[in-house]
Amino acid sequence: MGRTGSGRPTIADVAARAGVSVGAVSAAVNGKGRLAEATRLRVLAAAAELGWAPSVAAVALRGARVGALGLVLRREPDLLSSDPHFAQLITGVESALAPLGWGLLLHLVDADGEEGAYRGLAAGRRVDGVVLTESRVRDPRFALLRELGLPAVLVGTPWRPDPVPTARARDQHRGIARAVEHLVGLGHRRFGYVSGPEDRVHTRRRRAAFRRALGGHGLVPECASATGFDPGAAAVAARALLTSAERPTAVLFANDSMAAAGLATARRLGIDVPGELSVVGHDDLPLCELLHPALTTVRQDLVGLGRAAAVELLAGLGVVDGGPAQVRPPELVVRGSTGPAPR
Repeated sequence: MGRTGSGRPTIADVAARAGVSVGAVSAAVNGKGRLAEATRLRVLAAAAELGWAPSVAAVALRGARVGALGLVLRREPDLLSSDPHFAQLITGVESALAPLGWGLLLHLVDADGEEGAYRGLAAGRRVDGVVLTESRVRDPRFALLRELGLPAVLVGTPWRPDPVPTARARDQHRGIARAVEHLVGLGHRRFGYVSGPEDRVHTRRRRAAFRRALGGHGLVPECASATGFDPGAAAVAARALLTSAERPTAVLFANDSMAAAGLATARRLGIDVPGELSVVGHDDLPLCELLHPALTTVRQDLVGLGRAAAVELLAGLGVVDGGPAQVRPPELVVRGSTGPAPR
């Protein structure tokens, strides 16, 4: 018995091959309804012979799982390539999905395309939920996803309390406090901080943690906000600090890529690191050990954060049993870019 039409096989083709109704094919594939085992096996054999499988859209319409999570990143592709932060986060998400046979659908968008990306994921039922990153001040995504009925988990801390679950490390700012203790112990008294865009929650929270840690020693930092998390924006902000009248002897950066730009800026200005300037990054990406000098940084468990977010979301969907997130707290990794304050 051949196909009922040309092109790809349909559910009607499977029904015809197996000698059953379309409803029986649906019941056999979904494992629902009362169907004799011999009939179910005959239907599955017919489907295999024809190379037929239910479409993602059809599965979604039945309320079944698509078997995928979404990640929408508001980043230009060239900027993403210069920020390995997300590669580690994605590795963590994938480490939770791969053993289950689930997939990750990644979208790179600009600010204007973000809402449309989420609406497209929901309308097409292409994912079962989404992982949110980079919590923002007055973040509109929480309300949008509730409107769309799309489950979500946030990596990080929301600006204001929200029902959306979060994945984060305990004592998130311990690493920054330890970086300050390390530098103060080396005799530094003039500090700078290069943070990212002001609409990011972690920009404000980390800077506040830095100020608190220095305040305990009676010190006040000079801060510069970069327009982005990319090296180019960091270089502009770093130059402003390093050419100021009271040039800092120690500067912390919002991430390692920005700190690498800071090292290069210092070199172009003829400032020796760590002889005249100590530099500290954040995240402990692989590039830290490749820089010269190797970068002192706050190690963040990015893989653990990605894995915890995926597990939290899967647990909320009823796919896995939930449990405590295994995310290591931040810690300071001392390398060659920090040294005693210049006399």
